[in-house]
Amino acid sequence: MADLRCRDFQETVGRYLARHKSVLDLMSKLQEASARTNRAVAKAVTSCGCVQVVAAKQQVPDDASYSDIARHMQTHLEGDLCENCREALEGEVGRQLLYLAGLCEVAGLCLATVLEKEHDRLSALGPYYFC
Repeated sequence: MADLRCRDFQETVGRYLARHKSVLDLMSKLQEASARTNRAVAKAVTSCGCVQVVAAKQQVPDDASYSDIARHMQTHLEGDLCENCREALEGEVGRQLLYLAGLCEVAGLCLATVLEKEHDRLSALGPYYFC
């Protein structure tokens, strides 16, 4: 199941997309799924406590090269998601993917092609992609 192809996923979403076929519905559901994903992370921190956010200013030496910066950057997330929080977060990320695939479907985009093009841009630009 982990090898499910992006195209297969989009085709399945398209086949069952009925109630939320409107691009407006899909956009609002995608935004709602994003908020729920953020909430799942927040609940892992505040309700469960399996992870903590330990944030401070990023400390990068002045003489660090651009290629070394990633080595100095922190995620600010400490700990490991417990099984319940991992399951909740996976579910919310999955819903985001579902609505993203639905948006691609109604817009006539191929999610796999979008993913491939984004991968190519990232590979070509490397760390400069995020500037």
